[in-house]
Amino acid sequence: MLKPQRLQKGDTVGVIAPASPPDLDSLAKALPFLRSLGLNVWIGPNVKRTYGYLAGTDRERLNDLHQMFRDPAIKGIFCAGGGYGTSRLAASIDYSLIRSNPKIFWGYSDITYLHTAIQRQTGLVTFHGPMLSSDVGKPDFDDPSKQRFSQLFDPEPFTYSDQTSPLQVISKGTASGRLVGGNLSLLVNSIGSPYEIETRNRLLLIEDVGEEPYRIDSFLSQLKLAGKLDEASGIVVGDFSDTEPKKRKETIELQEVFHHYLADLQKPVLSGFKIGHCLPHYAVPLGAEAELSSREKCLRVAPGVK
Repeated sequence: MLKPQRLQKGDTVGVIAPASPPDLDSLAKALPFLRSLGLNVWIGPNVKRTYGYLAGTDRERLNDLHQMFRDPAIKGIFCAGGGYGTSRLAASIDYSLIRSNPKIFWGYSDITYLHTAIQRQTGLVTFHGPMLSSDVGKPDFDDPSKQRFSQLFDPEPFTYSDQTSPLQVISKGTASGRLVGGNLSLLVNSIGSPYEIETRNRLLLIEDVGEEPYRIDSFLSQLKLAGKLDEASGIVVGDFSDTEPKKRKETIELQEVFHHYLADLQKPVLSGFKIGHCLPHYAVPLGAEAELSSREKCLRVAPGVK
């Protein structure tokens, strides 16, 4: 496990768009929040580029990523948005550069592929948290979500309890391990690649948006068949929003899908965590040590910075 250095007021952070083109108006509205934290902001030179459904060519997006890790003046890297495209970069990333220059790396959704790849290749703790154009720049971005940015300055442990939001126990137990995961569909996409999600003796976080129950069923089926659910020490079920059936009226309720795959694992499985495409969105460090307890109905996560 490799932890990045904490931020301090006066530090400069960089903004990149490694997936789809961000909403530039929303991005501009997000920057004052970063500055209110005492940070200077440098925008990657290719953030405003577009190439179809991508925020520039693979080379352009990769150059911004490498430049941010290479530049010693940049102390943290924030992703402008998600969408699609990070899996196209994974095989070309200079992981030795990242390993030699560990920094805060923050995002979620499609950024899950980068989280997984970076951790597999370098061991760097990265952060699953709200993105600038997708979340921070929106008028409804709320205080609980804003407050979780403080973990980048002050390495305090975080406890997500039943008082944070109502949690449901799907399977009983207590387990610990590094917290890994993120967007469920991206985790499934990683299987069979050199950047495949590693769940052995780890707590697996899953979340998603806009997927019908049958699609979530297929994703969980793939994780089960690949041994990822059995290998995990526990499962943290984050937010699943916009899951209403669209193709047909007949469906299986999402909670029944979760119960089918997760209830008999004989390890702690809790759902209801507001982590994902939701508000509030509680950011967590991926790769940090954590403990999940059904008896206490809580997730405890160690600091992600040093």
